[in-house]
Order: sequence, then structure tokens, then C-alpha cells
Amino acid sequence: MMETLPLFDDEIVDAPKTEGIKYAGSKQKLLPHILSLIRKVKPRTILDGFAGTTRVSQALGQSGYTVVANDVAVWSEVFATCYLLNEYSRSHYAPLLEHLNRLPPEDGWFTEHYGSDPGNGSSTGADGLKKPWQRHNTRRLDAIRNEIDRLDLTSVERSVLLTSLIYALDEVDSTLGHFASYLNEWSPRSYKPLRLKLPAILPKRAAHEVQRKDIFDLLPNVEVDLAYFDPPYGSNNEKMPPSRVRYAAYYHLWTTVCLNDRPEVFGKAKRRTDTSDTIASSVFEEFRRNEHGHLIAVDAIRRMLKGTKASHVLLSYSSGGRATAEELNEVIAENGNLIEVAELDYKRNVMADMRWTNEWIRDAELPNREFLFLVEKV
Repeated sequence: MMETLPLFDDEIVDAPKTEGIKYAGSKQKLLPHILSLIRKVKPRTILDGFAGTTRVSQALGQSGYTVVANDVAVWSEVFATCYLLNEYSRSHYAPLLEHLNRLPPEDGWFTEHYGSDPGNGSSTGADGLKKPWQRHNTRRLDAIRNEIDRLDLTSVERSVLLTSLIYALDEVDSTLGHFASYLNEWSPRSYKPLRLKLPAILPKRAAHEVQRKDIFDLLPNVEVDLAYFDPPYGSNNEKMPPSRVRYAAYYHLWTTVCLNDRPEVFGKAKRRTDTSDTIASSVFEEFRRNEHGHLIAVDAIRRMLKGTKASHVLLSYSSGGRATAEELNEVIAENGNLIEVAELDYKRNVMADMRWTNEWIRDAELPNREFLFLVEKV
């Protein structure tokens, strides 16, 4: 029999305040439950294997754990460096931010590809394509981004300034929260002027690490008390093209802001060519089966759990993911003992009650369910 975390259980901890971009995979609502489950096994060191916007890593660091934050996305590495490795005071950044905010706007690569004048309310530019930002903000982006490269900065200072820039851009975009397509009409927030603000940084509290590696390259070299995994989910909809759910495609512009590499772009959204389906696919987002008839995404989860050097694993998974409940249950059983399951119903925004081991399997067939599996490794 497994216990379940009710929404207002006394054991649910208050999650520290975290920051992040608009993100399809955000775990902000799950943070109290993630922290509560983690606290049950009393780890000291934790791997956040798919850190994303780093909300989980931020909360773990503020809660006193030593964190290894990893993700293949360069913007995730920037966020993690900003929040986990900062050793400067908040006042240290004031003159840097003031300098960047006072720069005169300039036309540049970002304005050419992603900016347009407000006009009659339409976000369509001169090239006939919709744009994510108004020109007055892309001109600020061009000036600020180029100046960041000119300044003599440490990797931490650079990451804090880039994080500030990305958040400022996120507050004035004209999108649904990703960059696979843009709104037809300008959003009200897109008229606001872009202005950098200091992220909610704190002094470094522990010997945190930040990595940017494929999870299978990382796991042989990391040993922790607990590993938290939130892999990208390939859709279980057979008719949905895989490109619709790939995170590299959704957030390609944050990669370009971080690298400032003026990449070759393609398509109506002007995506980086290195985010095309043939290049940027994740094995966890794979919708096909291998030559043995096994789902490739499920085998990837099996391989990941087997290769994890940790006493415990906390696995996050969605009912919209590629793996069926039975397949996921089998993979977990092969690699450890399932201690506890928590389930969030996103439509009702509550934790569900489960009494028996197989109850979560039946619930997993319902839409909009997010599961947290606490596993003791064997």
C-alpha cells in the first residue's frame, strides 16, 4: 500500500520563491510536493537531471541541499549558473544593469529577424511573417546583447545579465509562451518597454555544480543521494507530429539570445536550423518503436534509471507522455521499490487520493495528470 500527499497535508512544505520563463514543462505547482517527497528520504546531495528553467534546482538550493543541475539547453545552464553559482552581492550588479538599460537602441540581427513595428495591431513584419517582439524592444535587445559580449565579465556575471535579459524579453513578447509560432495581433504586454531587472539571486550556499550534458553522458560521473528526473515527454497522440512537442524547437530563441551566434534560420517562426527535427530530437520525446517493438522513449527511461548512481530517484511523468502506465510501472519495478506516488490533476489543481498500488495505473489513463514516483533504488 502506498501513501498519497493530499493538497493541504501538514507535511506539505512551503516551496521557496522561484523564478522562470513561461514554460510548457514548468514544475512550479508541483514544488511543494517535490520537496515533501524528497524530505522523506533525507538526502544531502541531489541531481536535477533535466533542469529546464531551474525552478526545481532553485528551490532545492534554497532548501539547503547541494545541487547538481543539468540540462542540454544552453539557456538552462545560464539560469543554473545565475541562481546556484553566484558569489556577488546584489549591489554588485546595479551599475551593470544601469549601464545596459541606458544604452541607445540599435538595429541588428534580432531586429532584422524577430522585430516589427506595431502598425495597425498586426504582428506581421515586412517579410510577411509574424514576429514575437515589437521593434522598439528588439532594438533594445540588439544593443544590450552586443554590449554584454563587449564587457569584461565572469561566467557568473554574464549568466546573471543574460538571465535578466531573457526575463525582460519574456515580459514583453507576443507569444503563447513558446517560439514555435507567434500571435497574429500584438499582445498588450508587447507595447511595454524592455527593461532589465536583477533576478532574485542569493549568495552561493553550497558546492553546487552546473552541467550541460546529455543525461547518459552525465550519469556515469555523478553520484548523489537522490536524483530528480523530469524528462521531456513525447506525445502519446499518434497523429501529433513530434516537432510539436520538442523543447529545442519551443525555446530556440533563448538559445540564440544566450549564444548571440546569428544562426541560420528556417520556417515561419525562424527557428535555428540546429533545432530541426532531424538534429534536435530527444530520445525521451521519440514516438516510434525499436526493432524489438519496444517504445524507444520507454527504453530510454529504463536505461536512465538503471544507470543512476543514487539511493533514491524521484521521477516526474505526465499522463500525456509516450509511456503507458503499465510500461512505466514495469520499468520502475525493474530498477527499485516504489515507495510513494503523488498525483496532480491539473484541471482541478489538486492532489488526488490513491489507496492501492494499482490505483495510479488506472488514473494514469485520464488526461492532465502529473505523477511523482519516489523510488528506492535496488
